[in-house]
Amino acid sequence: MTREQVLDALRHVQEPDLGKDLVTLNMIQDVQIESSHVSFTLVLTTPACPMKEHMRQACVNAIRLMVDPTAEVQVNFTANTTTKRQDPGSLLPGVKNIIAVVSGKGGVGKSTVSANLAIALAQGGARVGLMDADIYGPSVPIMFGVRGERPLMKDVNGKGMIVPIERFGIRLMSIGLLVDEKNAVVWRGPMASSAIRQFVSDVEWGELDYLVIDMPPGTGDIHLTLMQTVPVSGAVIVSTPQDVALADAKKGIAMFGQAQLNVPIIGLVENMSYFIPAELPDNRYYIFGKEGGRRLASEYDLPFLGEIPLVQSIREGGDQGVPVMMGDDIITQKAFIQFSAQVVRSIAMRNANLNAEAIAQQL
Repeated sequence: MTREQVLDALRHVQEPDLGKDLVTLNMIQDVQIESSHVSFTLVLTTPACPMKEHMRQACVNAIRLMVDPTAEVQVNFTANTTTKRQDPGSLLPGVKNIIAVVSGKGGVGKSTVSANLAIALAQGGARVGLMDADIYGPSVPIMFGVRGERPLMKDVNGKGMIVPIERFGIRLMSIGLLVDEKNAVVWRGPMASSAIRQFVSDVEWGELDYLVIDMPPGTGDIHLTLMQTVPVSGAVIVSTPQDVALADAKKGIAMFGQAQLNVPIIGLVENMSYFIPAELPDNRYYIFGKEGGRRLASEYDLPFLGEIPLVQSIREGGDQGVPVMMGDDIITQKAFIQFSAQVVRSIAMRNANLNAEAIAQQL
């Protein structure tokens, strides 16, 4: 075998989402050949790539089919998370992608979705942060079991910076970590917006592949502040199947159509889609209606990111400070893993297209 033969074979393996072969995309590095053994590194667009095993097997098949049927193929993985950021990087300089999780109304499980999305991404190998931007109803301290803990301060180039608390491999920041949970946060809009700006400028987030922002419900000052302050990669809309929630989700979708906001919608996820009793895991009961989120996504021509079931373990995990992604509910974990896979694929595809457009403009 020669290096050229191996690369020629890998030119027949396409990246499933980007539609080009691995060699053209410069995703193959460090090709090493010794007798019938070949090894190389496949550079993924994200550590949490859901197509990792698919591409590995496709590479093995291509080399054995086109070069040597007895070849021993070792595929190593690394990741260079893509980003579309074109801003100066004065805010959140080490953060490659920012995901805003929004809903038109409260009570649809937006914080649950945010928490488990962050953990699913981290379990895939990504560096992840979670910002709780719900100033008036912070829930991250409870859901991650860090109630009563306080973040430390550190000096960074002469400026005092807040160090996020780490839990389950996630860097966390919430107003609930800074004020007594028994006290209500009674602030006017400008004060809440000022606090959010501090979460962006005065917190040492470090190097992150993804920063997930748990937004407050509705459409208001905090949404405008964040969207206009930081380069949000995309927004995930959370809804439940019933008509009342879907009507409010439409307002959330409409918010991103405003001229002053330039944030793409990654897609819509339907929470509490169906109820699964613990004693009857094969049974599904559509308590709040069926496929309302899927129909809404179709109406607005948005990607449908998945259905999250309504199960007791999700509620218990949130109350106990151990999100369901850290538990043993395989069915629910699978739903969140599939949902997170859709999110990272959408972001990677969007980044690739935007980067291609930027290169074309430079030429």
